[in-house]
Amino acid sequence: MFKNQIAGLMQQVQKAQENIKQAQESLGNQEVTGSAGGGVVEVVMTGRHQVRRVKVDRQTFLDDPEMAEDLIAAAVNDAVNKVAALTEATMAEATRGMPMPPGMKIPGFS
Repeated sequence: MFKNQIAGLMQQVQKAQENIKQAQESLGNQEVTGSAGGGVVEVVMTGRHQVRRVKVDRQTFLDDPEMAEDLIAAAVNDAVNKVAALTEATMAEATRGMPMPPGMKIPGFS
């Protein structure tokens, strides 16, 4: 009986590992857009935190380049927060049904 429980648990772990691998690949291919200043600055970032594009409305910043710096930082932070939310939701789906200890983080995506 105990052997069957271990075998069942091992199958669950293997399934969770497969789900996590697929989720990680999916996240790497997804993009989010962070923005600031009502869209004056936009940053496109992948699920692996790689910045793909930055769009800046240059006319807005001709007289105030410091504001541009602040808004770019805010847009990057917005994108990072969106990636974190996307990662959390994706990993929760990948590990659904698998008992995870409270506070356990998935390596590489915590």
